[in-house]
Amino acid sequence: MPSALANAGFSDALVILGAAGLVIPAFARAKISPVIGFILVGLLVGPFGLGALVSQFPWLYYVTISDPHSIEPFAEFGIILLLFSIGLELSLKRLWSMRQLVFGTGAAQLLVAGAILGLGLHLLTALPWTGAMALGIALSLSSTALVLPIAGTTSPVGRTAFAMLLFEDLALVPIIFVLAALGPMAGDSGWSGLARVGIAAFTTVGILFIGGRMILPKLFAQAARTKSPELFLAASLLVVIVASLATTAAGLSPIVGALLAGLLIAETDYHSEVEVMTAPFKGLALGVFLITIGMSVDLAAIAANWAGYLAAIAAVVAVKAVVTYGLLRGSGIRGGVAVETGVLMGSPSETTLIVLGAAAQAQLIAAPTANFWQTVTAIGLTITPLLAMLGRRWARRIEQSVGNEPELEIPEEGPGTVVIGFGRVGRMVCDMLTVHDQRYVAVEADIDVVTAAHAEGYPVIFGDVVRPELVDRLNLGRAKALILTMDDPVLSVALTRRVRNWVPDLAIVARARDTVHAAELYRAGATDAVPETLESSLQLAEAVLTDLGVAVGPVIASIHEKRDELRQEIKAAAEMTVAPRLKRVRAPRGLDSTPVA
Repeated sequence: MPSALANAGFSDALVILGAAGLVIPAFARAKISPVIGFILVGLLVGPFGLGALVSQFPWLYYVTISDPHSIEPFAEFGIILLLFSIGLELSLKRLWSMRQLVFGTGAAQLLVAGAILGLGLHLLTALPWTGAMALGIALSLSSTALVLPIAGTTSPVGRTAFAMLLFEDLALVPIIFVLAALGPMAGDSGWSGLARVGIAAFTTVGILFIGGRMILPKLFAQAARTKSPELFLAASLLVVIVASLATTAAGLSPIVGALLAGLLIAETDYHSEVEVMTAPFKGLALGVFLITIGMSVDLAAIAANWAGYLAAIAAVVAVKAVVTYGLLRGSGIRGGVAVETGVLMGSPSETTLIVLGAAAQAQLIAAPTANFWQTVTAIGLTITPLLAMLGRRWARRIEQSVGNEPELEIPEEGPGTVVIGFGRVGRMVCDMLTVHDQRYVAVEADIDVVTAAHAEGYPVIFGDVVRPELVDRLNLGRAKALILTMDDPVLSVALTRRVRNWVPDLAIVARARDTVHAAELYRAGATDAVPETLESSLQLAEAVLTDLGVAVGPVIASIHEKRDELRQEIKAAAEMTVAPRLKRVRAPRGLDSTPVA
């Protein structure tokens, strides 16, 4: 009887789950984007990686993907769930407010970049006009599946990129029909087909919109009354699949239906629960898509013609980045945001492969040309995370050079208290310093956070404390205290050690993740290290015991005892002769509050 492990589907599922459960956490610990991790996994286990050695080493069958095409439906489902989750984060009102970016800048970016790329291909490769323009439009598309997980939809870069990507997704099917109409064998059927699809699409979207507004609140209300997570999840996936199938039947892309379903659910009271329920499926299915991208990269073919591929990728990225930057600047977008968005949108898209296939089928481009640009697209998708990092760094430099970086103005008498990091923890610390009239300066590495803080009147400086010269300019020798609130354990320990060696008497208060991290901070020279998870747990326990009717006195006493245990643990871990100070307990009304340490 053959082993169940010999089943191709079982083996492929094992590889995918192994990548998600073992490989990706390792990349996360190394601070490497999971996007790059999944792509590298696909490159490793695909037909051009270890999969090519299965005939020589049969045991590799169990750690490679035998049939790359078998997992493509799951990859497509991942993109559908991605667009659905994006719709959940939006609202119809917000989408309407973006109409100028979507149908103005988005349309201009696609057409202008496509025209420039098409013209260049016609002049350099002697492609016919129709084939060159078809190829130019295909390469001007950008990856929704990669750009949005990297940039999000709430940041200035994410909102701008999403608007342009949304237009591209809406334009995908009309592009395919136009290519079919331009083919030498099309005649007039392509244009009439496009008209039929337009009417059917408009009707379908209208029905989904009206029906969804009427049916979805009742559907999810019934699912919620059952208090069954399984039924709620089933209802959520049913809505996504039905909407995607409806738009597919109308001739549109299924991702349009998924986005519309998300928008409609976002208008109900159940969008948060639906988002939580579907998030694991979206993440895993999107990982499958990224694995398929990695499997399509043939390193041997790239090595044989590396110069041609390098020139093609550089030209595509440069043209799209410059066009996007110019259009965004013309729309009044800030220089740093325009640069970061342009570079991030520079690589081709997964939908580029669809348009290339349609152009080849319509005989607008030859098969070898399509194969070459398919490889270029796969490489472009692989380097998208690297483009994101490059764009982010370039944007920071531009913000600084044009004067958007706040001047580092430290008074001669010293900065008072220096707060490193202006996230939710840093903001709260600064608010409390303001309440007690304590002078401070905050440092933050995110220019968007700095800009928003300035609008609210906070004295925040843009800068990255990884750079030693920035720390040197903070005049910590005359500071009263240094507070480290960033959520980076390695950086906080290194910065504590450096500052302590430089300013022996400075009070350094650092945010710690747990007792182990707190011990490391104390060994590095921190005056106080506050283990945030432990303090929140103690406060939660205090609140629960009080609400359960336990007398306040014994509750406070037990919290004191537990905190003392933690002090001794940190003391032992840090090899200290004196137990460190921990946060004092909030005193209830009628009782006196005393420090624990």
